[in-house]
Amino acid sequence: MQTQVIWQGGMQFEGAAESGHTIVLDAAPAAGGANRGFRPMELMAISLAGCTAMDVISILSKKRQEITSFEVKVDAPRAAEHPHVFTTMEITYVLRGKGIDPAAVERAMQLSEEKYCPAQAMLRQAAPITLKYEIVEDTP
Repeated sequence: MQTQVIWQGGMQFEGAAESGHTIVLDAAPAAGGANRGFRPMELMAISLAGCTAMDVISILSKKRQEITSFEVKVDAPRAAEHPHVFTTMEITYVLRGKGIDPAAVERAMQLSEEKYCPAQAMLRQAAPITLKYEIVEDTP
């Protein structure tokens, strides 16, 4: 995989990936930025959420779970001192649907954690990751 960032002035950069997609990165005004884009650590947390979300929704679809909405939240507190790394990460999967099987959700989360999600495999080397889920039953 190859990526790059190109300086746009101040603390703003445009990131580009092999896929052809671009994204704006910037810092907060207090750090010399203009708040025009994502912070790099925000993108790391979003990458973690997106990686495991894609795994879990794919696995649950194959298990024929009837999901009407799906959200993955990552709570990642950071160290007070530089380099402000994540100290822990908690991933919460929020599923809404009809008759969702908790065992299927737990298995999908386990497969993502142990086998499929490279972001989770990499980041758990840096800080502990905990997983939890919520199932909300759709009402007719």
